[in-house]
Amino acid sequence: MILNVVLLVFSFILLVKGADFLVSGASSLAKKLGVSTLVIGLTIVALGTSAPELLVNIFASIRGVNDIAFGNIIGSNILNLFLILGLSAAIFPLAVNRGTTWKEVPLALLATLVLGLLVNDQLIDKNQISILSRIDSLILLCFFIIFIYYTLAISKNKSVNEAKEVKTYNSWPSVLMVLGGLVMLVVGGNLAVHSGTAIARALGASEALIGLTILAVGTSLPELCTSVVAAYKKNSDIAVGNIIGSNVLNILFILGLSGLIHPIGFSPILNTDLLILITGTILLLIFLLLGKRHILERWQGMVFVAFYVVYAFFIIHRG
Repeated sequence: MILNVVLLVFSFILLVKGADFLVSGASSLAKKLGVSTLVIGLTIVALGTSAPELLVNIFASIRGVNDIAFGNIIGSNILNLFLILGLSAAIFPLAVNRGTTWKEVPLALLATLVLGLLVNDQLIDKNQISILSRIDSLILLCFFIIFIYYTLAISKNKSVNEAKEVKTYNSWPSVLMVLGGLVMLVVGGNLAVHSGTAIARALGASEALIGLTILAVGTSLPELCTSVVAAYKKNSDIAVGNIIGSNVLNILFILGLSGLIHPIGFSPILNTDLLILITGTILLLIFLLLGKRHILERWQGMVFVAFYVVYAFFIIHRG
């Protein structure tokens, strides 16, 4: 038990540092090739901060640990929305541009609704089991391609923000950072699934609970660091964009790729968590449209944090 806890903590360190090395090395290479920092932020950084979820889910789907695969993504998205975005707004009110309010937040809501429709075979089609099939996964990946196209369109229409400088390294160190980061992510993802599953079984807790809590927190550490630091530096676009972009990416790309590799069974008990995620996204949209429009205020951020505390008690009690 103690060994598995140590391995789980070690896996989180590997995941966070691996993502950091991957982002830094890839960003350096992209900068050397003349790619703008905006495109780097919308693609490489977003993919890099979601890399821990990606690797954990790939190994979970290969091992057939279905509840961890879904619990990790749904739990990460709930934590991103309520806790990380809430903390960021509590540190400094977040001004959100109109495009994020009217397009990106609704897109995150649409992604969650589409996922709910695709995985509820028992409720909708009256099947004996619910599953994210390869066809369902292809649908999610098609939506992801549309999201990427939209992101590239934004990079062309908006003025390129070069305020956030990317540190550049020589070519070989950059390549080694990318390769080293990938190795750390693979090892960390495998360790996280193995040790998390062992802890769940030893404690008699469900794999869904481990995915929704411990793995969700561990794999969301890059998003937490990025958004909180961005809020502290009063860079609202990065703080909000990182969370909304990661949530869309987690569902459309990570679950889509995981299900394409190996179909994932869906437990109906996770519908409650999906509804909480949908409700939270709608609440974010309401907050941005009422009161001080396009601003997530401190008290609203505190409401989000309070919601997450209540949710955490709920899922622990549910087991």
